[in-house]
Amino acid sequence: MIEAPDLDADLLPATAGDIAVNNLKSASERSWSQFWQAPQRPGIAEYIVEQEHLKAQFLGDLEALDRLDTLTGQLDRADPQSMRTALIDAQVASMAHRFADARSCLELARSRGALASDVARFSLSIDQACGTELEAVLASRRQMAAKSGRLEDLVPLGALLADLREFDEADRIYRQALRAYQDVSPFAPAWVCFQLGALWGELVPEPQMNRAAQWYRRAIGYVPSYVTACVHLAEILLSDGLTADARALLTPVVSSGDPEVHWRLGDVVSAMGRPADADAHIDAARSGFERLLGRHLLAFADHGAEFYIGSGNDTRRALELATINVANRPTLRAFEQAHAIAVGAGQPHVASRLCADARGHWGKTAAFGLSPLATCRGDLVM
Repeated sequence: MIEAPDLDADLLPATAGDIAVNNLKSASERSWSQFWQAPQRPGIAEYIVEQEHLKAQFLGDLEALDRLDTLTGQLDRADPQSMRTALIDAQVASMAHRFADARSCLELARSRGALASDVARFSLSIDQACGTELEAVLASRRQMAAKSGRLEDLVPLGALLADLREFDEADRIYRQALRAYQDVSPFAPAWVCFQLGALWGELVPEPQMNRAAQWYRRAIGYVPSYVTACVHLAEILLSDGLTADARALLTPVVSSGDPEVHWRLGDVVSAMGRPADADAHIDAARSGFERLLGRHLLAFADHGAEFYIGSGNDTRRALELATINVANRPTLRAFEQAHAIAVGAGQPHVASRLCADARGHWGKTAAFGLSPLATCRGDLVM
């Protein structure tokens, strides 16, 4: 039996979240200044990629992808033939879910003399994100985690186990990552707590919302402005009828620019009996999603599909985005999302084709046997 988190237990010693966020923003400004002075300065571009990833992941600063496109464009002009430029291009492309581009950049880096270990590390992440060669990926992840015992290697292993529906082991690995953490930055443990919240609130066949909420609260305890954690916790609060609490959680992070905050605020104020305000938030969410999809379609196709099949109320757009997403990264979760949307959109032949494709990709795995797609019909394909 897996134990629920003890809310009375102290959080791991870490820098206060608000201070860490301010430090991150200040450091990012300095890094960009140094980059523009000398784009080829060793390590500076890599440091910026790390900082911008943190701002996107925790602060909902989705313009980070635009800034990183600017960075890679400058590197491509300043040092177009270097192995380092190709590796950074691959990393940024992967962050934007442009996985085909990322693989091409990795091949370029390899041909320019990149270390095999660097190429292998990036390739492993891309394969995991795309649901490719997962047996080999799992073996590599286990080996890396056993060798280092570090949070940075344990969390990707936990995420892969969750994708493979090994939920209890994923929980154990995530908890091991928390115990292994020795730094004072709050971002890493907040990340692990969020993963545990998603595991128990969204991924298991029978979600345990109270347990998920506890982990989301822990994540926010580390980083109070953790936008995605606030959004997920607000969803649970809303489902429990705690509309005022949900609104209080979302309002401080609406300035992040993440359209999902407007989306969930729309749901909250709708439940509070304020339809005009709800419509305004949903319209803002729709505009925000379309702006992001116009610039970074593959990065936001899955989130856009979820919005449009829900409060966005556009099943055609939802199915279009879900289909784009599953073509780009044919994971089991992507197939499940697209199939459910096709069924909801009254497109049985599309749903049947997706079911057949999912069976072709995943049918031999144990995870597929635990998926709703295992019982869907693929015999309606015309």
